[in-house]
Amino acid sequence: MKLLELHTRALELAASVVDAVQPEQLVLATPCAGWPLRRLLEHEVGQHRGFAAAALGAGADRAHWRDVPVHGDPAGAFRRSAERLTAAFATAGAAAEPALLTLPEIGDGGPFPLDRAIGFHLLDTLVHAWDVAAALGSPARLVAAVQAEPPLVGALLTVAGAVPAAAGARGPGQAFAAVRAAPDGTGPFDRALALLGRDPSWSAAARPAPKGAG
Repeated sequence: MKLLELHTRALELAASVVDAVQPEQLVLATPCAGWPLRRLLEHEVGQHRGFAAAALGAGADRAHWRDVPVHGDPAGAFRRSAERLTAAFATAGAAAEPALLTLPEIGDGGPFPLDRAIGFHLLDTLVHAWDVAAALGSPARLVAAVQAEPPLVGALLTVAGAVPAAAGARGPGQAFAAVRAAPDGTGPFDRALALLGRDPSWSAAARPAPKGAG
């Protein structure tokens, strides 16, 4: 499968997770420290819009990257913005000249080739889908679905393995925490999570909701 097709599949799986979110659950804690579920989803929708703008040549405008309120319809907001992003990536991919995207929140901002930008967002999509599923207490179904598609989980692992692991690129204020050790026998999705500093065993039940959530 082409990377754009894998990205579309990743968005479909993520949307199926967000479909289960009820408005009263937006206060739940997530694996993103200090971010309740509402903020995480608003960040995701904002990233959809930012990447879509970048694919159409407007990524340098940081206004496109702002978090977007999801109000009482997180699933609808997610799906609508995901559809716009898929269309924008397709438009960029069909252009006569190779697309170069400005992504101001990644490294030096680029410009990045289209395939690399799609890879970045595929990673973001699947990892945040896991964050949402973990907040809801049911990440196993998503993990199994992704691992059932070797090209998809392979793309996830490849991009996760390429994320800089130097101390200056990880930790507070950065997108990812320090790389975690993955025990022998760890599945590919959990290995990707560990590469990004996520704890695959994270459980919302063991943590209180963030202060001021909601």
